[in-house]
Amino acid sequence: MENDRHEVFNKKSENALSLGKMIENTKENIKEAEISMEFANPEELENIERKNSHRRQSIAQMEEQLKGSTKKH
Repeated sequence: MENDRHEVFNKKSENALSLGKMIENTKENIKEAEISMEFANPEELENIERKNSHRRQSIAQMEEQLKGSTKKH
C-alpha cells in the first residue's frame, strides 16, 4: 500500500517535471518565432502569429495540467 502511494507520487513528480520542460520549450519557441517575424514576409508573418497563438493556448492547457498534477490528494 505504501509502495503504491510512493509510485503514484513519483509518477506525478515525473509528469510535473515533463510538463514544466514542455512549457519552457514552448515559450522558447515563441521567442524564437517572434525574432524571426522581423524578417518574415506577410504570409510567413501570418503563419508565425497563428502558430504562436496555438502555442500560447497549449501553454495555458499544460499549466492547468501542471496545477492538477501537483495538487495533494
